[in-house]
Amino acid sequence: MLLKEDIPKNLQTTLDGAVDWINTKYQANFELTGLADTKIPTDIKTPFELGVVLCDGEICDRKQIAFQPSETGFEFSVIDLVEPAVPPLLDPPEGNRVGWLDQQLEKFEFVLLLYYRGLW
Repeated sequence: MLLKEDIPKNLQTTLDGAVDWINTKYQANFELTGLADTKIPTDIKTPFELGVVLCDGEICDRKQIAFQPSETGFEFSVIDLVEPAVPPLLDPPEGNRVGWLDQQLEKFEFVLLLYYRGLW
């Protein structure tokens, strides 16, 4: 994963446009927190795709976005991945999390949970 601070400046404006498009499409208030991909396109004048990690304060989400250069900038579209390396919803389903915790607490005195940038 590539943190927002590490994204090349030449890609920042394009990603800001993609986030604005996503917020309009999903009626959300996401902010870009990073990229799920570490491979960054070197030529943004040709079509490319990137996995973006977005958070709105309470929920984080991963979207795979296709970037198509156009005369006015870029056209964006969401790509559905069969099995992404980083899951689209970055919080485990509530039922799974509670059941697993109960099982672990029966075996151990305490459980330490680490949550880092959307991954458990």
